[in-house]
Parts: sequence; structure tokens; C-alpha cells
Amino acid sequence: MPDLLIELFSEEIPARMQARARDDLRRMVTDGLVNAGLTYAGAGAFSTPRRLVLAVDGLTAQSRAVREERKGPRVDAPSAALDGFLRSTGLTRDQLEVRDDKKAQVFFAVVEKPGREAAAIVAEVLEATIRSFPWPKSMRWGAGTLRWVRPLQSILCILSDEAGAAVVPLSVEGFDAGATTMGHRFLSKGRFAVTGFDDYTVKLKRAFVVLDPAEREAAIWQGATNLAFAAGLEVVPDAALLTEVAGLVEWPVPLMGRIAPQFLDLPPEVLQTSMREHQKFFSVKNPRTGRIEGFITVANTETADDGATILAGNQKVLSARLSDAKFFYEKDLAVAKAGMGEWLEGLKSVTFHNKLGSQHDRIERIAALAREIAPLVGADPDQAEQAARIAKADLRSAMVGEFAELQGLMGTYYAKAAGFPDAVANACKAHWQPLGPSDDVPTEPVSVAVALADKIDTLTGFWAIDEKPTGSKDPFALRRAALGVIRLSDGARLPLLHSIEVSLARIPFAIRGEAGRDNWEDAELEWAAFVDNAGPKPVRHSKRALDLLTFLHDRLKTYLKDQSIRHDVIDACLAMPGNDDLTLLVHRARALSDFLKTEDGPNLLQGFKRANTILTQAEQKDGVEYSYGPDIRFAQTDEERALFAALDAAEAAITPAMEAEDFATAMSAMARLRAPIDAFFTAVQVNDPSELIRRNRLNLLHRIRAICSGVADLTKLDG
Repeated sequence: MPDLLIELFSEEIPARMQARARDDLRRMVTDGLVNAGLTYAGAGAFSTPRRLVLAVDGLTAQSRAVREERKGPRVDAPSAALDGFLRSTGLTRDQLEVRDDKKAQVFFAVVEKPGREAAAIVAEVLEATIRSFPWPKSMRWGAGTLRWVRPLQSILCILSDEAGAAVVPLSVEGFDAGATTMGHRFLSKGRFAVTGFDDYTVKLKRAFVVLDPAEREAAIWQGATNLAFAAGLEVVPDAALLTEVAGLVEWPVPLMGRIAPQFLDLPPEVLQTSMREHQKFFSVKNPRTGRIEGFITVANTETADDGATILAGNQKVLSARLSDAKFFYEKDLAVAKAGMGEWLEGLKSVTFHNKLGSQHDRIERIAALAREIAPLVGADPDQAEQAARIAKADLRSAMVGEFAELQGLMGTYYAKAAGFPDAVANACKAHWQPLGPSDDVPTEPVSVAVALADKIDTLTGFWAIDEKPTGSKDPFALRRAALGVIRLSDGARLPLLHSIEVSLARIPFAIRGEAGRDNWEDAELEWAAFVDNAGPKPVRHSKRALDLLTFLHDRLKTYLKDQSIRHDVIDACLAMPGNDDLTLLVHRARALSDFLKTEDGPNLLQGFKRANTILTQAEQKDGVEYSYGPDIRFAQTDEERALFAALDAAEAAITPAMEAEDFATAMSAMARLRAPIDAFFTAVQVNDPSELIRRNRLNLLHRIRAICSGVADLTKLDG
């Protein structure tokens, strides 16, 4: 069984495209080989800045011969049908077989396809792969029509076995496949031949090329940490930067430099961002002070002066970059210490959305909502409003204009410089969180209040103008905002529907002017008039608010599904009152989910459903509701009397537990009903011939339904 080695050698491939290109090359070639009838034992793809490589082990030498039988028309069928069948098979009339088939004789075609050599199949598959390779961006060069990410320079394609290596005959746009490659651009000279993957990797390393990206990453990190350790410093971990830098070099040589003293007082995040984004440097910090004091750059070559010239050039460029950062920072500090008024005024001219007004308009809405939410999350209302008013001020700062990813973080530095309390300053950064399912959730009450107000305003704003997510499209990241509300609400007793309604109501009053008056109708929002100076008071739920709450519930189902809580469990809890209190809803769902995992849970559920089914059928048949209370005096059996006693005990335990929102205790009390309910249905016939006894037992079933349904709507559960 031969092994296949493919190398597509080109000018530098952007680092961000290499991982996907490796996967695409492996997928397209191996799928093509398998579809053509070949099998293989394993395949691995690799990349450097100048080459894409695929190694396939244990490839079959040729495809299997195929014998295919195809049923054709009947012997007495019109000649046109026979002619069409012959054309589709490529056979003549004499090559067909006549066979008995049920009540008639039918033509059969037997098509035999001999096996093909692996080399011919590889050539076809590789050419198709090269011509249709899905680069995110590609280019043409010269007079040819071939497109590649950067100009292609050579193709290596060989099949090797015990007898030796053979070049696969392949030519693509003037590039003939061969058995030679090149090493490092500067440290290696000329082309060299290879006979297989093992020989290829050994000779590449001799030519100063590390083929495996993972090996390059390990070498970079090991070299960087050794340099930092020798100086008593630490490298700041940055996995994304490590992967990117490994895609920029074929022979990594880490070098460490020092940051000039005049820049050491810059915030560490500024230094780290500037070096990472502009120079692809790793930051090196002093573990004793936490300050960023040095950097690691990774050269792609070895030099006679051990990288001194490279390091000096990088240090010169870095000093220029950091000089700009220092200028921005000092300029911003001056504005911050003056109270941030310049930035806050500037936000009036920054449009958030053409239908939702400016950033200033939005901040006014967020500040009012944060003040209202603050007591519900244990925050000081004045501080929450103050934090909301300055939280987005740094959007007008020079530093955030240069590095947008520092928004919020720089606001915290500037707020502290302006003399704001730490709780207010910290909200500048924390109110953006969580940015995703794995991002940290703020815990300081002021930050939670502002973060909730910010995300609720985002959701209600776009709901108000009918810009909702559709399918896979979510241009305003509303699903992420909804997940943020869910995670922030965990532990906060927030009447979400009221907050949504109040936020919706503020949108037209906040942004409509004479020009926008016709675009907003009071009837659309379904509000009553103002009842006092505190703001609009909703008297009924608006359609938009209920629709948005449904959207939040849908996101909650996805969130809880990741915690192994079934959708039907959540539906059973959503049917209960107070379902806009997400904390209450989540606690109820977790308790019900845990209860159903016990032995009593499914068994009690079956008893409840049996009681509910019998009761529902009787109510439909009789046209009455059996909810007037059963009387133990009419109990006929010990099992019936035991159920009365069990229901009394369960109700006595469940009622205070539900008032205290102790769902686990309520579920435990409900579980104790399992045995008496089972015994009741085993010993008692509900539809007794005596109408009095029958009605009493149906009322008893109603009591089972009422007590169990007080915890969750069990009719929503599957099974």
C-alpha cells in the first residue's frame, strides 16, 4: 500500500487562513479518493507560511473493479425505450441479457468497470482540489486563469512504497508535479528531492523549516518563557497570538526586548493591546508589580548577531507606537479629569441607530432604567444612574478610537481619574459583560444594574422598530444580549416584563421630535396616559413586550438545555405565574428536573396523568367542574382514606414551601404522594355506580391535580 505526499508551495499564506486551509485540503482530497474507490489508513494536514501539506498513509494501490447490473425495458417495449437504455449504458443490443422478470422478459445490462491505478485517481482529485479550493480570498497572476491565495510556485505529489517513490503525473496551469521542494527562504538554498513524508520532514528541518504548526507553537512558547524566566519576568499568555505568530514563521526564533521607561506607566492593557495588534509581540510582565516591562518578538531567521539588529529595529518601531498611545492616554486623562463633559456632549452627535436616536438619547434611557433596577439587585440607585451616564463616555476617547477593543476598560481608568467611586468606575467595563456564553458575569450590584439596563434597552429598542433576529441572521447581536439578560438575572429578583414595558415606553418619548412624531403612535404601545410625574405606568402588557418575553424564554430554553434540563420541563415551569422572574423560573426548572431524575418522579407523574385524564374526561362528559372539595365521610376504602391524609400532609408542606420558593422541599413533599396515589388506583374504581361516591372521588382527583399543579404544570411534561 503506497503513501501519498502532497505539497502546494506558494508565496506567504495569511496566518488566519491556514487552519481552515489544512482542513479543506484534507477533506477535499480524502473525500475525492474515497468517492473514486480508494481507501486509506490515515491522513494528516500541515501548513507553514509558504506551503500546504497533506500526508495520506496506507492508500490502496488501485480502486476495486465494479460490476453493476441495470434493469432495462421489457423485450416487447417500444424501440425508443430500448435505444434510450442503450445510450445510458453505453452498450449495444448484443451485449444485453434477457431475463425472466415476473410475467415478462426484461433486458438487463451488465456493466463492468475495471479498477484504476491510484496515481491516475490522485491526479484527477488533486487537480480538481487545486482548481476549486475555497480560499476566503484568492488572486490570479500572470496570464493564467488559476486562482490561489498567493501565487503558486510548485506542486510536489509522490506515491511511495517499498519499491521507492514515484511522481504522480499531473500538470495544472503549467505547474508540473515533481518530487522536490524548497527549505527556508533565507537560511536554505536550492531545491532538494524527497522520497516520502518521513524523509520530507527530516530534510525540511535540516533546511530550517518546522512543518507542524503545533511544534512551532511549542517552540515559540518554550523559547519565550525561557527568555522571560532568565530575566525574572513572565510572559502573558495569549493563545490566539501564539497561533497567529506560528503561522507567520517557518523557523521561529524568539527574542526579548525591554520597554522604554517613559512608557511603563501606561495601563498594562494599553501596552499589551498596542504590542499585540500592531507588532504581534507577546507582553512580558514583572510578577512582583504586575507591570508590563518587556516584550517577546519572534523572528523568522537566525542572524550572526543573535537577533540584535532585528530587536533594535522592532524596538524603534515599538517606541513610535507607544509614543502615540501615551499621547492619546494623556490627552484622554485631561478630558476625564475635567469631568468627561466633552465626551458626553460629543455623544449627542453619535448616532446609535437612525430610528433609535443618538448614543446620548440611549444613555438617558439606560440611566433611568438602571436607577429603577438598582434596588432589585442591591445597588445604590444614585450610583447606578451615575454609572450609566458615564459608562459609554470613553467611546469618544482617543484611545478607544485607536483600539476599539479597549472600550469600557479605558472608561474604568478614566472614571477613577475623574474621582468617581470604584463601584461607578468598574461599571464602565463590566456593563459590557457578558459578551458571550463563556464570558464572566459582573457581580458588583451597580455593574449588574447598568449591564441589565443596557441589554434590556438594546432588546426593547430593536423590538420597537421590528428589527428582530430571523433565522441565522442577527446583525445587532440580540441573541447575545438576551443571553446576557438571562445570565445577569440569575439571583436577581427582577420583574422582567415590567422592566421591558417601561423601557419600551421610554423609547418613543425619548427620541421622537417633530420629525419623528408621525412614526410613533400611542396605540402601537398600548399604554395608558401618564398617571404621575414618575413616568408612564403600564396598565396592561403590550404585544411587543410579550413577544420579547417569549424570545427571552426561547433563549432560556437553549441556555438550560446546556445544563441538561429538558425543554418540556421548562415549558411546565413557564406555564406557572411569575414566569418573567427568570431567577424564580430557573430555580423551579432545576428543582423539577432533579425531581424527575429520581425514582419517585416518573412514577408520580404517571399517577398524576392518570388522575388528570380520568378527571378531564369526566368533566367533558358531565359538563361540570369537579372542584368543590371531596369529603372524607364518603370514603369507602382504607386506600381512599390514606390518600385523603396524604393530600392533607402534602398540602401542609407544599404551601409554605412554595411561599418560601423552596421548590426542592415542595417536590419532596409531592414525591410522598406516589405510594398513596398508586394504592388508590389499585384498590379503587373511580367511576363507582353510586353517583355520590363517583363525584366525591372525582373531586379527590381534582385535589391531586391542584396540589401537584401548584409546583409546575405537569401536563406539559412528556411521557
